[in-house]
Amino acid sequence: MTILALEFSSAQRSVALARDGLVLAEAVEGGGGRGTAAFGLIEKVLATAKISRAEITTIAVGLGPGSYTGIRAAIAMAQGWQLAAGVRLLGVSSADCLAAQAQAEKIFGRVNVVIDAQRGEFYVATWDISAGARNEISPLKIIPAGELAARLAAGEMVVGPEMARVLFPAAAAVARLATERLDFVPGEKLEPVYLRATSFVKAPAARSF
Repeated sequence: MTILALEFSSAQRSVALARDGLVLAEAVEGGGGRGTAAFGLIEKVLATAKISRAEITTIAVGLGPGSYTGIRAAIAMAQGWQLAAGVRLLGVSSADCLAAQAQAEKIFGRVNVVIDAQRGEFYVATWDISAGARNEISPLKIIPAGELAARLAAGEMVVGPEMARVLFPAAAAVARLATERLDFVPGEKLEPVYLRATSFVKAPAARSF
């Protein structure tokens, strides 16, 4: 399986290419802007790995939580690629990627994966990580800033894009996690991880004069 992985959920956006579980190339872009030179990153990893677009069988997308704009851009690219070339699609939690990266960096024990949710709140999932295993203790949820401050004051390990122990979700981790999965989805089923209830404000009726 040849996987193109897209991870645009944070200020550090990346693209990776993997085949049969081995990451062949990765390109990273920082800066934190809303836009991203996505096609440039894709062309870079294809050239580095000496693989053509036609050889890609699967696109894996980091679904966040994180930058809604970046995640939607990655999803739109994956959806368009599926329509054009019939590739298979996978969605991967960016929080799961961070846990896998923490393990790779030998950050062991009870680890809080934290992502800024704005509005004075944070996404957090807690993992028990060792050299040989990752076990999710508490699934992803939203907590207030005060609760995160209490965890930090208690000396708990906290990692994430905006934390003191900085980890950005990486496309290479998306690709590795996707290699273990076969739960492919149609493009319309790819949705960002967003735990808040969606709310809509109804526009007032047009006034007649």
